Amino acid sequence: MKNRHVLVTGGTGFLGQRLARRLQEQGEQVTVLGRNKRIGEQLQKAGIRFVCADIADQGAVRDVCYGKQIVIHAAAFSSPWGKYRDMYAVNVEGTRHVVEGCLMHNVERLVHVSTPSLYFAFEDKLGIRESDPLPQRFANAYAETKYLAEREVDNAFERGLATVTIRPRALFGPGDNAILPRLIRANKNRFVPMIDGGQAVIDLTYVDNVVDALLLCMDSPEKTLGSVYNITNGEPVMLIDVLESVFAKLDMPLRKKAVSYRQAYGIASVLELLSRTLLAYREPMLTRYTVGVLAKSQTLDITKAREELGYEPRVSLREGIDIFANWWRQEHERNTDLA
Repeated sequence: MKNRHVLVTGGTGFLGQRLARRLQEQGEQVTVLGRNKRIGEQLQKAGIRFVCADIADQGAVRDVCYGKQIVIHAAAFSSPWGKYRDMYAVNVEGTRHVVEGCLMHNVERLVHVSTPSLYFAFEDKLGIRESDPLPQRFANAYAETKYLAEREVDNAFERGLATVTIRPRALFGPGDNAILPRLIRANKNRFVPMIDGGQAVIDLTYVDNVVDALLLCMDSPEKTLGSVYNITNGEPVMLIDVLESVFAKLDMPLRKKAVSYRQAYGIASVLELLSRTLLAYREPMLTRYTVGVLAKSQTLDITKAREELGYEPRVSLREGIDIFANWWRQEHERNTDLA
């Protein structure tokens, strides 16, 4: 029983909830900062303190850092589409507020959740290491603002704050409402665009493996401070194989539509233009970034995390897909019963 005071920003999000509950199970005194009141109330019933506030609220963020020994910063504007100023306010200024709160209240360690979207450059690249050069131009506003957020954390380390940063790739699992659910909805509504045959090689990461990595970062040795670590399941797989496995587990036909990368990119460009000019920036059905992610191979090297953090993915890709599929079916059946 460690009984430390730990703050989780973004604690009502997909990763944040799982992390907060695991921390509590391990005997930590957990506070979550988030905006989802319904989930926050659920966490409070479980004995986790909930502070309802926006990460862009400088005063609230500074105040909630008081008395904390460890802060895990998982809050982010995470989307392939959105206005730059909105992403900047959350990802950059929000991180700055967290850093300020940590320095002001002598927090012992800040663990920052970043993203491997920083690496993406609309080209195939396998085995990317943390030390590899980043693209001269980032793929979208999310990647750019998350890079700037990392710089805030790096500056904090130079000012004396103990920091560790992770870049987890493509999280999935029960409670996910992003990657796999978006593809399931696309399949239900129309089809899944199968760009160049779905031959892209990708990484996925089961959410509890990321939680494991964050727990390791809380107590990692001094040599890890100021460092960045790639986190994945360590099981590169072709996109088509993942989709066929998921839909088979869900007993759903996979409705594929073959499309070339050039065609998909052109369609996405038009949809983005319509969003910006006529649809008040509503997220398009397809973005150029999403097309790139579905079409281009990108995998990460997790050797550094294994060697320096002692990270080892506990839940395999196959096990993770089974767990996700069982959860999805149960949720669908429950919602059908309530309808």
